[in-house]
Amino acid sequence: MKTNPESSRRGFIKKLATSTAAVAVGSQVLAASPENNNKFISISKRAEFSANDQINIALIGAGGMGTGDVMTALMVPGVKIVAACDLYDGRLRDAKTRWGQDIFTTRSYKEILSRADVDAVIIATPDHWHQQISIDAMRAGKHVYCEKPMVHSIGEGPAVIQAQKETGKVFQVGSQGVSSLGNEKARELLKDGAIGELNFAEGFWARHSPGGAWNYPIPADASKQTVDWEAFLSNTTKRDFDAKRFFRWRNYRDYGTGMSGDLFVHLFSSLHFITGTYGPNKIYSSGGLRYWKDGREVPDVLLGIFDYPEQAEAHPAFNLSLRCNFVDGTSGNTILKLIGSEGAMDIGWDSVTLRRNKNFSKDDPFYIESMKKAGTPLTERKRILPQEEYTFAVEKGYLGAHYDHFANFFNAIRTNTKVAEDAIFGYRAAAPALLCNDSYNNDTAILWNPEKMQLVKK
Repeated sequence: MKTNPESSRRGFIKKLATSTAAVAVGSQVLAASPENNNKFISISKRAEFSANDQINIALIGAGGMGTGDVMTALMVPGVKIVAACDLYDGRLRDAKTRWGQDIFTTRSYKEILSRADVDAVIIATPDHWHQQISIDAMRAGKHVYCEKPMVHSIGEGPAVIQAQKETGKVFQVGSQGVSSLGNEKARELLKDGAIGELNFAEGFWARHSPGGAWNYPIPADASKQTVDWEAFLSNTTKRDFDAKRFFRWRNYRDYGTGMSGDLFVHLFSSLHFITGTYGPNKIYSSGGLRYWKDGREVPDVLLGIFDYPEQAEAHPAFNLSLRCNFVDGTSGNTILKLIGSEGAMDIGWDSVTLRRNKNFSKDDPFYIESMKKAGTPLTERKRILPQEEYTFAVEKGYLGAHYDHFANFFNAIRTNTKVAEDAIFGYRAAAPALLCNDSYNNDTAILWNPEKMQLVKK
């Protein structure tokens, strides 16, 4: 969708001037202006429930992310954990220590799904199990919160979408930034013409520490006796027991989806929410193993380039550049930046910084000098004006995107409404991440139909 630059500029300036957020420069509250108040579900509204609305959850995959998910989910009123599943016995012991000796624990996810006291499951397993457990859970009558990426390979998405459609169960993918106030504000600003016409976006993730580069600790008691290795491999290549593959699974293609599936997918999810896009139609990538030469099968530096076609009533054609570095000696920053014809936005889950260009003006010394040399009357001189900058920050007491994402999930279960990131949205965010890996592995550009969610033959 192409916009009129002058009309969008006038519209944004008028809206900014009439809102309570209209200060010259400084910190502004994301939900403070009148136009925002009806766009967010407030914490107090989300917390309303009756005794009959308690939701019992079970965790499938009790590692670091799964444990963090449950800790956040339990912050939402009316939520109780009743069961946990993992293939490593140590995590099951930890679950009972953390959440009570009375919770049910098992190595078999199917035992979780057969329990009548489980309303919803959190799936935080390695990526190669996301599709099967999600489908089995929905067909067993459970609502599902599935960690990102939604699926392990490009061919797995349609079956999850079909299962959600046929069962009618609530299904949410765990890219929590989608529910953040930062993403909501950025979407509003883009719609209001704050940066003019979008033409480019970029994103960046950086890590360096061993844990940040997926070298997670391996328990001293890890063995075939304490780990159900056969179950872990039952849908992929059979191998002898390897504790590194089990506990550091993100480093291996059979189980993980690399930097793109772990981190790019967050940037895709936020970008797609903010712009309303279906996704890119061309994907190509480059990278390599530059530092972590520890037997891993995926790169530690990855660059991706994506072409987004014009989408009527949503956005003009634009380009996206993403990069991820696990060898960053400074630890770097995580950013998502949208750039338009009149300005740019740096977008975080808790804040948005908007910068808008001003026209140069009469006291610009370079302009004055050039006018003198050209013999132009000084009355025609203009100045360079400082760039306009506005920082929008969340209100004190904001519980964060992770909380909001779970509150959105549980609210949808209680009220039979839509979630922020259902299976279709989740697949459209996962697809370019997975295709980025395919492009790297096959050394070729890949064509994709983002609306139909299909590969395009060259």
